[in-house]
Amino acid sequence: MGNRIKVLLTAVLTMMVCAVAAENITVNGTVRSYNVYAPMNLGENRPLLIFCHGYNQDANWMQNSEFKNETVSMESVCDTAKFVVVFPNGIGKAWDIGGDRDINFIKAIIEKMATQYKIDRNRIYMGGFSMGGMLTYNAINKMHNIIAAFVSCSGPSVVTPNSNTRPVPILHIQGTADNFGGVQPALNPWIQHNGCSTTDKVIDNYNGFSGAKLHIWGSGENGVEVRLIELKDKGHWICKEPQVYTGKEIWNFCKRYSLELKDPTVRFTTPQSGLRYVTIGGATELGYLTLTATASDPDGQVATVAFYDGKQLLATFDKEPYSYVIQGLTKGEHTLRAVVTDDEGRTGSCEVVVSVVEPTTNYLLQQTFTTEGSVPEGWATYDGNERRVGFASGFSSGSRVFHFTGSKHDFEWGLYTRNTTGGKKSGYARFADKATQTTLTLYPGNYRLMCRVANWNQAGFSPVTVAVEDMTGKELWKDTFTPTSNVGNAASNDFSGTTTESFFFDVTEKGRYAITFYTADASWADLVVGPAAIHRMGNVTGISTVTAGMKNTDAYYNLNGQRVKEGQPSKKGLYIHQGRKVVVE
Repeated sequence: MGNRIKVLLTAVLTMMVCAVAAENITVNGTVRSYNVYAPMNLGENRPLLIFCHGYNQDANWMQNSEFKNETVSMESVCDTAKFVVVFPNGIGKAWDIGGDRDINFIKAIIEKMATQYKIDRNRIYMGGFSMGGMLTYNAINKMHNIIAAFVSCSGPSVVTPNSNTRPVPILHIQGTADNFGGVQPALNPWIQHNGCSTTDKVIDNYNGFSGAKLHIWGSGENGVEVRLIELKDKGHWICKEPQVYTGKEIWNFCKRYSLELKDPTVRFTTPQSGLRYVTIGGATELGYLTLTATASDPDGQVATVAFYDGKQLLATFDKEPYSYVIQGLTKGEHTLRAVVTDDEGRTGSCEVVVSVVEPTTNYLLQQTFTTEGSVPEGWATYDGNERRVGFASGFSSGSRVFHFTGSKHDFEWGLYTRNTTGGKKSGYARFADKATQTTLTLYPGNYRLMCRVANWNQAGFSPVTVAVEDMTGKELWKDTFTPTSNVGNAASNDFSGTTTESFFFDVTEKGRYAITFYTADASWADLVVGPAAIHRMGNVTGISTVTAGMKNTDAYYNLNGQRVKEGQPSKKGLYIHQGRKVVVE
């Protein structure tokens, strides 16, 4: 019995030693320390995650405070998935986020883990919180051939990609109350470097958590993605909610990647994701859409590439070029997928989303004003210095969407722009600009444009011009008005009294058009576009020009050019009055 107890005690002690330990290692003559956790029955060739604490914190705090809640811990994630996690200690509770001191420390830890636990060198992952996240970004260019995927929690990027850095998977997690405006601009260079779509796929209420929104930019070279988990109103912290537990999110992201590429990859070269075709007054002009893709297999050959519209198989190809033409894409949202299969039966896929919209009533131009600090999908802005094309987010200054929160506000969301130079047409917000992924096709007819526009910081009010233009910039129609409200330079201010403007114009030739809101041609003139909609009212009238007599009288004319003898019409309808089309309601 005594020997049995001794054996059991020895086994328990061995388990404790193997499970969690504080260890030291000498790097460049300095003794460095770290905590390591390894599950029981780990086996060989298992992954390694290195996660670095924030400024003025340490490994114990990171492991025992921020990666635990009442029901789950990082250790339990490791136990289930069977990987090793290391929490290093920075010198003076800080990190060298620009040099090589701590890069060498991380490399030394990897070598120690390879000897001690025989980890899989192709599945090493690195992440960090706050300053540890900044160290993680510093490691990308320097360790991209050693580490398979990178994660930052509330730690902004301090570097941009080197040209020789491989495409790298990145997960960033950050609260919107924690300098969130700087995240998107910092991620954009990595999104572009990886060859990911610049339009993100957005998942609201991520994992059933109303406070989380997931942004996915993919699929880039070698199937890599850039992901951002946005935590509403959260500050500088590690999310431990049951639905979005940070430890699980890190593992679920990283486990998809390895330096040893085996699965085939496929990418759409055309079209781009997020395309939206809006056609008013007729059938969509989209007679066909060409799908093209490239595919590769790192350890074999591509067998087939198949295209799908949703679950419907469109075509399968067993050799290049991988290209298919969809005829007469129907209205609605289409998730188009390309699926590659290699000679070993492994698969990979990518997708793009294309929308075909044919509104029969009002089309709301502002329907994508849903993300504060963004230039929305379908819109482009210019302020005399910088052009921005949506969708792009993370802006804390310049042209962007505001969420108005004053106790009195005429509209909740608005797109702001300004004219920094005072130049002609040097400040605008434009819907369906030729650089956007939204097209607006108008068929011949009478149209009504309704909008509510305020000034942002113009106590004396500054005029605004609204215009309908073709893709060459030629004006089909324009009019100028002066807003009747001013926000007062802060989204939290009260503002009221914004007039709903109504404008009428004719389209005589089917074509692609843009709707532009111009500031005045004066330095720091501005505008905020609120609710705006366009509606086709009927066919083109018989009036092609307005005569001088029509302009200089208070009389009303019908759309056949006949004067209404009794003055203002008693019947509802569209009329000509003082040279403008008006609606009598």
